[in-house]
Amino acid sequence: MTRWRPHAGFGWLESNSYRNIAHGFLGKHRIPDRGWKTNDLRSRTIRLVQMGLRLVRGGYRDKDDTS
Repeated sequence: MTRWRPHAGFGWLESNSYRNIAHGFLGKHRIPDRGWKTNDLRSRTIRLVQMGLRLVRGGYRDKDDTS
């Protein structure tokens, strides 16, 4: 999943919702119709977007970022 991080940041910058980003990465069949706000995949998608944004903004240069 690490190779997708920058792409998640770009998806968010293009005004896609976290749900739409999750659909793109995981497939629509993995995303529940109900209970998205409390679903673990939503939390993972948000973390993925946050890491992607850090990388897009130059965070890939930080040597301390090993996650």
